[in-house]
Amino acid sequence: MHTHIDFLSYQDSVPSLLSGLQAEKCFQGQSPIVIKPNLINDSPPPITTPVQCCQAIVAFIRSCSDARIIVAEGCGQPELDTRTIFDRLGYTELAQTENIDLVDLNTAELVQVSNPTPRVFSQMYIPRIVMDSFLVSVPVLKAHSLAGMTGSLKNMIGVAPPEYYSGRHGSWKKAAFHKHMQDTILDLVSCRAPDLSLLDASVGMAEYHLGGPTCDPPVGRLVAGFDPWEVDREGAGLLGLDWRRIGHLQIKTGYSPQGPQAEDLV
Repeated sequence: MHTHIDFLSYQDSVPSLLSGLQAEKCFQGQSPIVIKPNLINDSPPPITTPVQCCQAIVAFIRSCSDARIIVAEGCGQPELDTRTIFDRLGYTELAQTENIDLVDLNTAELVQVSNPTPRVFSQMYIPRIVMDSFLVSVPVLKAHSLAGMTGSLKNMIGVAPPEYYSGRHGSWKKAAFHKHMQDTILDLVSCRAPDLSLLDASVGMAEYHLGGPTCDPPVGRLVAGFDPWEVDREGAGLLGLDWRRIGHLQIKTGYSPQGPQAEDLV
């Protein structure tokens, strides 16, 4: 199940969107809950996820759950570290104000996960906190030069530890994904897909994920759901792309829904 809403403000639109999904049913009894924004570097939104969007998600969770809340990311730009990006983009202040935790996924404790449907990676190294938590992926909508688009699934590359997925593959900390982008995204989300996705399409990057023109006019939409493929397929349409031509959106490999089923939402 997924749904969308016209964007007014994060304070107004995020709770309305999540209430429409009855997301409180999932947040109740969960702990910890990890919010995974897209903070590939220290560029301001809409290249990165606005801290105001995550703040609105935190407020919604707090309204229905006593769960420990963590914002977690592992940046990709080689000369930056995630803690610096947290500082520059307002997430350190958010953590202090809202009494939540920040985790750098580039240095977090790892577990080794066998891939049930390997294409490139037969095993994946994934931070334990990501495997052991209810995971909310919060990307910003962007065209992407290698993946076709950035959405909830592409956003998962941020969880990959540079120790295993950079080095000889290139200067970027997740460069091992770049050569076979569609297949490696599928490998990753076969091992761990988001439990809930909220795609910030309030603006949108029209041509490139690290710069260039924004969508004109702004897309003006938020999309959310328990099925990350359906969320991203709608996001592709908002960019004028055909999801059937984007490899990692074609196959729901290893996916099983975590949210309430349709019959529970009547």
